[in-house]
Amino acid sequence: MNIEQQSTDPLRDAYHGAFVENPAQQQFLSDGNTALLCIDLQYLDAAKGHGVFKEATRSGVSEEAQQYYFDRLDQSVLPGVRMLQDAFRKCGLEVIHTRIQALTQNGRDRSKGHRRLGLLAAPGSRDADFIESVAPKSEFDEIVINKTASGVFSSTNLHYVLKNLGIEALFVVGVYTNECVETTVRDACDLGYLVTVVDDACATVTPELHDASLATLRDRYARIVSLETAFQELRIAAKKTVESA
Repeated sequence: MNIEQQSTDPLRDAYHGAFVENPAQQQFLSDGNTALLCIDLQYLDAAKGHGVFKEATRSGVSEEAQQYYFDRLDQSVLPGVRMLQDAFRKCGLEVIHTRIQALTQNGRDRSKGHRRLGLLAAPGSRDADFIESVAPKSEFDEIVINKTASGVFSSTNLHYVLKNLGIEALFVVGVYTNECVETTVRDACDLGYLVTVVDDACATVTPELHDASLATLRDRYARIVSLETAFQELRIAAKKTVESA
C-alpha cells in the first residue's frame, strides 16, 4: 500500500479481510445460514403514480431523476431481485421482505421521522402492497417485517427473528440505496452479520447518490457484488449442498 492509499483509508485492508475475503461468507451460504433481505419494494416508493410519486410534480424529485429511478427499477432491480429470490428459494434459503407499513390506519404508531415526512402506508392500502413481481410467495411461507423507520433493525424485531432462524449473513437488495438500504446494512454489520449488497439490485433517485452510498459501505460495512457474482456464489452453495446430501 502506498502513502496515498493509506491516507485515503488506512483501515481498508483490515476491513477488506474481515468482510470481503472472509471465508465464512461462502460457508454460511452453503450451510443455509444466509438470507436474502428485500427492502421496501412496494407501491409507496417503487411504483409510478403511487405513494411518494402519486403527484409526480410535488414529489420533490425531478422528472429526470424519476425517469432514471424507474428505468433502473424496471430494467435492472426488479428483474434482478426476482431472479435472486428464485435462486435463494431453490437453495432452500430464507427470503425476507421488509416494507413501510404502520400498525394503525391513521399511523399514530409511526416514527417521528415518518410523521415529519408525512409518510404513511396504512395496513391494507395500495401503498403498503409489494410490487407483484417481487412480492412474498405464500407457498414458501416467507417472512414479512413491517416498519415505519429507515432502519429495520432499530425499529423491529428482525434481529431476534434472524437469530431464531440461525442467520449469520445477509444479501441485501431494494430501495433506496442511500436511505433504508444503507441504514440497514450499517446496523446489520454492527450487530455482527456478514453483509453483501448486490449493486445492480438496489436503486435510488440519482446514480450519484447510489454510488456515494456504496462507496461508503464498500470494504467497511459490507462487500459490494454484482448480480452475476451473487448467482455464481449461489451455484457454488447449491453444488456443495447436493454433494453433502
